[in-house]
Amino acid sequence: MRRHKPAKNHKKPEVIYPPDEADARLYDLFSHHGFEDFPHPERRQLVAFYGLLMNHQLTDNVTRLVRFRDIGLKHFIDSLMVAKLTTLQFPLLDIGTGPGFPGIPLKILYPDKKIILAEGVRRRVEFLKAVREQMGLRELQVVGRKIDDTFQLPVRGVITRALEDIDATLASVTQCLEIGGSVFLMKGPSVDPELNTARARWSEFYEMTEDHAYTLPNTPHERRLIVFRKLKTPAQASP
Repeated sequence: MRRHKPAKNHKKPEVIYPPDEADARLYDLFSHHGFEDFPHPERRQLVAFYGLLMNHQLTDNVTRLVRFRDIGLKHFIDSLMVAKLTTLQFPLLDIGTGPGFPGIPLKILYPDKKIILAEGVRRRVEFLKAVREQMGLRELQVVGRKIDDTFQLPVRGVITRALEDIDATLASVTQCLEIGGSVFLMKGPSVDPELNTARARWSEFYEMTEDHAYTLPNTPHERRLIVFRKLKTPAQASP
């Protein structure tokens, strides 16, 4: 894999736990934060992903989180919470996935479903492809480009995590999201201004179907999950 010059804010992990210890720590973390029933094989896959992520972070900056607890809570549990709150639709396009969130944890949870990871930063694209190959993840496509309204690969679901305003996301997926498909927006608690703007602009083409305010279990970290369903594309709108 090509090496890149580290960024000035490149954080390196002080410790990378070996698989057995990481698995025990993740089991404990999940047990205390609402995921006590998470299956062991899938947890071991998350541990494998943790190892790849942290070892890659030693030489190339792909994530701002390097402490095990932060990765477990703010990457893994944050990603997996979506599946507790709503019914995802597949094929699922993860826009701006970065080093694979929420897409990789969701792929581990849904191994037979097609997930497409879209990322515009080349070093992260290379990392995602390496993860796919080394973990043997099937039905996982990596797209190295920014998603806009010229992207036409058909999908039934789109998911984003703290990427951009809702308005911009809805505009970007007008051509690739099928009618009846949904956009799942993982947001912070103060999302109402951009939500109101998006609903006013896109009411003819999308309807908001879900709005979940929640916290990551047994933490103070507040989140909102907003879901829009596509009604029609702009090209089908009445004059």
